[in-house]
Amino acid sequence: MVLTRFPDDFEARMALLQEAHSLQKTPLYDRHVALGGKMVDFAGWLMPVYYTGIIAEHLWTRKSCGVFDVSHLGEIQVKGPGALDFLQYRLTNDLNKINDGQILYNLLCDEGGFALDDVLAYRSGAEDFYLIVNAANIGRDYEALSRYAPASVSLVDRSDSTACVAIQGPRSEGILERLFGFRLEGLRYYHFGKETLAGRPVWISRSGYTGEDGFEIFSEPAAVGQIWDKLIGEGRSLGTLPAGLGARNTLRLEAGNALYGSDMDRATTPLEAGLGWAVSFDKGRFVGRDGLLKQKEHGPRRRLVGFKMLDKPIAREGYPIFKAGRKIGVVTSGSYGPSAGYNIGLGFVEAQSAVRGTGIEIEVHGRSVRAEIAKLPFVPSQHKK
Repeated sequence: MVLTRFPDDFEARMALLQEAHSLQKTPLYDRHVALGGKMVDFAGWLMPVYYTGIIAEHLWTRKSCGVFDVSHLGEIQVKGPGALDFLQYRLTNDLNKINDGQILYNLLCDEGGFALDDVLAYRSGAEDFYLIVNAANIGRDYEALSRYAPASVSLVDRSDSTACVAIQGPRSEGILERLFGFRLEGLRYYHFGKETLAGRPVWISRSGYTGEDGFEIFSEPAAVGQIWDKLIGEGRSLGTLPAGLGARNTLRLEAGNALYGSDMDRATTPLEAGLGWAVSFDKGRFVGRDGLLKQKEHGPRRRLVGFKMLDKPIAREGYPIFKAGRKIGVVTSGSYGPSAGYNIGLGFVEAQSAVRGTGIEIEVHGRSVRAEIAKLPFVPSQHKK
């Protein structure tokens, strides 16, 4: 829902304004409006979908450096004796793979092995972790974690006291070093470190959701405005550009990154979503293991795949997928890929059809459109190892 244009009817205008008032705003909301950001409702938050245009912001991020407000994401601290053992049991991946200062992608599953959320686990110490969770799932994730937490482990929702800006693109390292004096060459992918800006503590991680090399800066809400202003003000001459949710979506889609709520949900298992690499059966028992192990033994009935359109139309979420006239799946995400140069998407299909090069048809407004299952990612990732 775009909130920058209002209907002529007075009652409708008032209802729209009331709804906008009830939505949450990040600490950077006023700055987005001042920059001309087109604000939309995203998971209950007023967020910019674009400033100058989705394609322009997408291509600039690939070429130079896009700056994204991701302060709507949730942060849950897990701390205390036994924190590591607790998260080993509650999450799917093996946290013994990482050391202090590293990040590990994980799934939070229910008892049947279905995904409640995908999360990033930041390991500050064996007794101190931060989980970065999706904005729409903060309360549910907190409850799902609390149900299994021992008395020695405390869970604290830090979402309201944490803001985050993502700086993505090939020039991001040099720009951050120039603007803030960070020394980032030695910071490897999915690692993070603690810094100080204007006397305030921040965390900076080499991570992101775009497929590009880039960073995320976590700070107190009171400090994020200063960080944003420096990036968008002084950073302009160095190659930065503010970018919204639209570009973030097309970038992540080209990178083959699944979006929780679209490409997976509570009816999806990690194995179906192609995330088996984030499930460590060898680490021992964890919530959802039995259900996932059973599915692994028999094989998932459906799989998430990427596809490229061979004809012009874009396939949108919910469009049915066919093979030789028989329905075999459904589209979960679809868009034009500005860097790929053609229309792309993700969707679930029957496992036996999840083969690269398989010809499929997608029903677009009642018309059968040709497509092909493709290799992921659509655009090679540029992460610095």
